[in-house]
Amino acid sequence: TKICICLSLFLSTLSFFLTKSLLHNSSFCLVPRGRRLGSFRFLEALQAACIPVLLSNGWELPFSEIIDWSKAAVIGDERLLLQVPSITRSVDHDKILALRQQTQFLWDAYFSSVAKIVLTTLEIIQDRINSHISRNKLMWNSLPGGLYILPQFSTDAAVFPFYYSSLGKSPSQEFTAVIQAVTPLQSQLQPIVKLVIAVAKSKFCAQIIVLWNCDKPLPPKSKWPSTTVPITVIEGERKTMSSRFFPHEVILTDAVLSLDEDSVLSTNEVDFAFIVWHSFPDRIVGYPARSHYWDGSKSRWGYTSKWTNEYSMVLTGAAFYHRYYHYLYTHYLPTSLLTMVDQMANCEDILMNFLVSAVTKLPPIKVTQKKQYKETMMQQGSKTSRWADPDHFSQRQTCMNSFSGWFGFMPLLHSQMRLDPVLFKDQVSILRKKYRDIERL
Repeated sequence: TKICICLSLFLSTLSFFLTKSLLHNSSFCLVPRGRRLGSFRFLEALQAACIPVLLSNGWELPFSEIIDWSKAAVIGDERLLLQVPSITRSVDHDKILALRQQTQFLWDAYFSSVAKIVLTTLEIIQDRINSHISRNKLMWNSLPGGLYILPQFSTDAAVFPFYYSSLGKSPSQEFTAVIQAVTPLQSQLQPIVKLVIAVAKSKFCAQIIVLWNCDKPLPPKSKWPSTTVPITVIEGERKTMSSRFFPHEVILTDAVLSLDEDSVLSTNEVDFAFIVWHSFPDRIVGYPARSHYWDGSKSRWGYTSKWTNEYSMVLTGAAFYHRYYHYLYTHYLPTSLLTMVDQMANCEDILMNFLVSAVTKLPPIKVTQKKQYKETMMQQGSKTSRWADPDHFSQRQTCMNSFSGWFGFMPLLHSQMRLDPVLFKDQVSILRKKYRDIERL
């Protein structure tokens, strides 16, 4: 009896792995009628990126109210089984790739967990009730999916950065600079004054917003530099780390330039970063980069600031992103994560990177800065910056693992791409001028 039981378990396990392997190695998977109208094979096929060939007449597909299944499945007729081979053979390679990509998107967005199935159901009900602000099918059937598109922000797909290219739209040609101020303004030689002047000189800058989160009283207007662009100072009602990502109504441009008060950027660097962002409006584009790694000895995610050829985060101390991420950060993320960030007074920049990478499934983009930038930031950090705090990195390690735990996976992706305007005189640009044929090598 024991031998029979063991053999039965072995055959069951073998059958499971063979079935899973077949699903992953197949382009089309037959999904016939099950014990009831539907079949568990349908979700198995979606998970394996195998195009479901549905053979169950009259089956109402899950979430068909919002999902266009013709972009992810082949609808067959169970009464005409002999036609199935010719139907599948008639699908060209490009169409097969598109169908398989859509199965992966739908699985990841709506079916990969019980929580997502429940949330999708609730969001559909909400759209039924509030039909005047409901999401359209483009939003449900295109990345990043309906769960990341908050209709309270807008009902127009054209205002979301994810649909610019498909709708033939471009973001606005201006940006709003949002500067986080936490130290009192006492001198015109302070970094924040130089930063305001440099940013205001940008031909793309529409306005500058200073978030006054300092414990000292707000300085008079005479203390701020005179600029050609308007400066709005918002006194923080909640002096928290997350307040820098609050969706203030005064931000009207698509692009937001998030800055720490001690950021050291020239006008040319600001302009170049904005031009790059304009081509990648759904991503974070900026200067200071960091990376994550898996620490096998501790079985947890690690955080590093070492300068290497790879990065997975661009910190929001000097970075562009779309203003929609302010709304998503404030209204989508759970209160527990925001409270954690505020209590630690740390990690808000990491959390924003987690959010944007989870939504886009893409890494941020780093642009190259002057060599002095790293050295200057280190000098400032050694005196006054929170980066000098010995607990800083241990806190960020903790944040990395807490954030990945809530998301259910590690959304950060590594990249080696850096965009360089060859704007500053370094050895590379000098050699290019001296040896002009070097580009042909």
